Amino acid sequence: MKTIQKILFFFEMRSFGVCSWWARKLGISISKVRLGFIYASFIALGSPLIIYLAMAWILEHKHFFKFQRSRRSSIWEL
Repeated sequence: MKTIQKILFFFEMRSFGVCSWWARKLGISISKVRLGFIYASFIALGSPLIIYLAMAWILEHKHFFKFQRSRRSSIWEL
């Protein structure tokens, strides 16, 4: 029983937040996004897992990319 808890704790600590990021961007609940990934993995025979891992890598290294735009205070600052 303790090994299962250790495994669950490991995955909870190592989760990348891809589903929560998508849920926040789309404005839907996290559980729906997770179920979507699970169903897509079964239908597409696991290929969404590769996409998930690629998105996780991008989110972990987002400081190398410019995802965040600077906010302009007025229209005249183009």
